This record gives sequence, structure tokens and C-alpha cells, in this order.
Amino acid sequence: MKPLPATPELLNVARRVVWYKEPRESLVDPVHFLAHVMTYGTPEDLKALKGIVGKEEFREVLDNAPSGIFDRRSWAYWNLKCGRQPAPPLPVRAGLQSLVPSP
Repeated sequence: MKPLPATPELLNVARRVVWYKEPRESLVDPVHFLAHVMTYGTPEDLKALKGIVGKEEFREVLDNAPSGIFDRRSWAYWNLKCGRQPAPPLPVRAGLQSLVPSP
């Protein structure tokens, strides 16, 4: 996925959902940024993405989701929204799979 444009709207979203990075830095890693939007974003944040990000990009985020960002509810919602049912297990950090309880 290519970096996202640094529009004023996306910079505002980045500032809010990835609070620990500079907004421009967040947009350079779109999978990481979009995972945060998909978990912490508001309807207004999603409106800012309209015309820039579509279902394909959201699917790519789910395919390459960083561990530790998605909560169960957001993970289930976005997988359903992208036509993936049942949702696969949440991503976990390498080496921690044995510590995660089975569903």
C-alpha cells in the first residue's frame, strides 16, 4: 500500500488516532495508521478517508494487521464489513501465540 497524502483532514485524523507519533510520520505507514483508524476512529475520521481509502485497502490492513492495535470488537466489525466471516483470530506478537487462550 502506498503512503497516504498529507491532507489537512488526514493529518488531523492521524494526530488524534496515533497520538504518540507525528501525523506525517503516521501517514507514511498506511497499514499501521489505518489499523488505528479502524480501531479508534470516529465516523468523521472515516469520512476524511472517503475517496482515498476503500474496501481493498481495509482488506489489506486486515491481512497485514499489526498486533496489539485491534480490539476484539473492532476486529470482528471490520472483518464482517469486508465480508470475512467468521473472523480469523486477532493478530498476536510472534512468540506469544502459546500464551493466547484458544476460543
